[in-house]
Amino acid sequence: MMLPDYTWIAWTLILLSTYLTGVSKGGFAGGFGSLSVPIMALAIGPIEAAGLLLPLLLVMDGFTVKAWWGRQDGAELRRMTPGLTLGVVIGTLLIGRLDENGVRLLLGVISLLFAVYMVVRPATGHPIAPFWALPAGAGCGFTSFLAHAGAPPANLYLIPRRLPKDIFIATSAILFATVNLMKLGPYVWLGEINLTSLWASALLVPVAWLGVRSGLWLQHRVSEVLFYRLVILAMAIVGVQLMLKALV
Repeated sequence: MMLPDYTWIAWTLILLSTYLTGVSKGGFAGGFGSLSVPIMALAIGPIEAAGLLLPLLLVMDGFTVKAWWGRQDGAELRRMTPGLTLGVVIGTLLIGRLDENGVRLLLGVISLLFAVYMVVRPATGHPIAPFWALPAGAGCGFTSFLAHAGAPPANLYLIPRRLPKDIFIATSAILFATVNLMKLGPYVWLGEINLTSLWASALLVPVAWLGVRSGLWLQHRVSEVLFYRLVILAMAIVGVQLMLKALV
């Protein structure tokens, strides 16, 4: 069994990121999940980081989709799927042309934009037209490809659509499972998912499971408002750090 030759700092950040991904998938402070790749990108390549997490996300998606299947809004998924495909294609072509620091810079900008999104959050009082599904889907596909951070663009469309809570959760779960499956081929093609990374991903499964259990436990015991504020602050700090690392 061969594992990536990372420093202990890199492994620490990878373990932390995997745990936060699990917490987010467990339903607590969903913004945590978007911190994972930016944190890992401080120590290893950003696309390499995304490649490590993707197999874990696919496993967790399987359980999530099974739990919510049948309650999704099929029409909304059909509207957003072409955009998802477009976003993944753009991500594949763009990442193939950028060096590691170029990807870090882009990831830093997205992290800062995510922090802004968390502050201004879309209002649910104003409906949104269905034609916005295409650009929202494209934004979701692209940011998901780069950093598994497709929630903000997707929510900018889905939240104002005023779906009932269970239908919103089910639709979101299947949407993210769909885009993660779309990313699998390009990640393998780019070389970011290989036998070495798969061994590392397999070893991280218990950490992800612990994160999911923690997320479930935290839901009714800890204030999400406080954690959202911590996520916003962390995204802003990590975004600036990534941009400085890319430019200096």
